[in-house]
Amino acid sequence: MTAIVEILSALFLLMGVFLFLVSAFGIIRLPDVYTRNHAASKSSTLGIMFILIGTLLYFYYKHSHFDFRVVLAIIFIFMTSPVAGHLIMRSAYHTGVKMWDRSVQDELKKTQ
Repeated sequence: MTAIVEILSALFLLMGVFLFLVSAFGIIRLPDVYTRNHAASKSSTLGIMFILIGTLLYFYYKHSHFDFRVVLAIIFIFMTSPVAGHLIMRSAYHTGVKMWDRSVQDELKKTQ
């Protein structure tokens, strides 16, 4: 049973690292602030959640230690990171940061 949990924990950790790499490449390669922020906030949130779930599984089954702080960290990051990304994008839009010239539509322009 412990070998299965170790493999599952390693898979969660590897998925988290993969999502962090996707986030880093998105920040480097995407053209404007809005798409970069989207890449950073979404994939980094999932990446840190996968890493925390992997560590929770590992320490719970390997050392019989359930740490509720990890669960609180998962909940906290899941609630705050998308909101922070959204607020950063809204503040960038309202301060006049231009969108990429190939952007198809501006949905916030319709509401103002």
